[in-house]
Amino acid sequence: MSNTVEAIHLLEDKLKNLLSNYEFLKNENEILLQNVNNLQHQLFETKQLLAAQKKEYDVLKIAKTIEGSSTNTRDTKLKINALIREIDKCIIQLHK
Repeated sequence: MSNTVEAIHLLEDKLKNLLSNYEFLKNENEILLQNVNNLQHQLFETKQLLAAQKKEYDVLKIAKTIEGSSTNTRDTKLKINALIREIDKCIIQLHK
């Protein structure tokens, strides 16, 4: 009978240990999922910033072209207007 009681206590101890490990791993998993979500959000914001800066760079490059050469001014102005319309569309989408 003593062996049975000891076996039950041992089983209870192992079960408590398993439940404790489960809770720890569950909490750790939640933290890791939050970190993944935060990193994905940061990546998304960084990609948006990169795209905006690339567009700005293109606009500046076009502006420099206008400044240095008067032969392609009409085409360059059209490109600038198209880029401004794209930027305005992006801003509108960001506000939604």
